[in-house]
Amino acid sequence: MFDESQRELFPIMKVMESFYRTLKVELIYQRKYETGIEAQRDIFEYIEIFYNRERLHSSIGYHSPEEYEKMTMVA
Repeated sequence: MFDESQRELFPIMKVMESFYRTLKVELIYQRKYETGIEAQRDIFEYIEIFYNRERLHSSIGYHSPEEYEKMTMVA
């Protein structure tokens, strides 16, 4: 049914599905957007400011991605 190259994508797909679910629950479903520009601005701010810099992720030991990246660069 799936070839080897497709099987290698399964873990990546699971991470992306988890991200999109989180984005929808924590941001998109919380308000109604009047314009696409408004939605783009909020999504950009959510990802760049909150998700990458502040939000704690269980998959990386309850650190933010920015904090985790700093920790792994030092190690």
